[in-house]
Amino acid sequence: MKTLASVPALVAALLLALSPVTASAGPALVPGSSSGPVNGPGAVTAGWSWPLSPRPAVLRAFDPPARPWLSGHRGVDLRAPHDGAPVTSPASGTVSFAGVVVDRPVITVDHGSGLRSSFEAVRSDLEAGAAVAQGDVLGWIQAGHCTPAPCVHWGVRRGEEYLNPLAFVTDLRPSVLLPPLDPAPG
Repeated sequence: MKTLASVPALVAALLLALSPVTASAGPALVPGSSSGPVNGPGAVTAGWSWPLSPRPAVLRAFDPPARPWLSGHRGVDLRAPHDGAPVTSPASGTVSFAGVVVDRPVITVDHGSGLRSSFEAVRSDLEAGAAVAQGDVLGWIQAGHCTPAPCVHWGVRRGEEYLNPLAFVTDLRPSVLLPPLDPAPG
């Protein structure tokens, strides 16, 4: 029966060995880059910061559509402390757009390597071409996006692909609990 008792430990060890992420793994980075999550879901990038302070609550999660033309939520809505709260750049880059889209002020920052962050409804005094460092104020939240709560919509894209912005500031990998290992036979 000792053989049967060690089966869960053997299965756990095998699963851990085959897993692309181990419990001791640090942040997953794009090889040769310091920005952007690896293709795997929930991988976190090093070096990005939250665009609001203090760390905000998520009012609406990332919910990308199954097909590009379908409806979905291509970013996250973050609760702001108040209307007019400053929104900061989560990473260094260059402002690629600052203006109004439909009826909302939007600012977009190109972070390089095909990564772009966009924020709405954010009024900004910056213009396209302005260099921004991580933590620089991009603009100020305008009322109306998440009425009645003040919030900012934060989207991140790599090329044409929408990514979960939270993967850039927090580890979204699921926790995995393993069974205890059997003591060594004595």
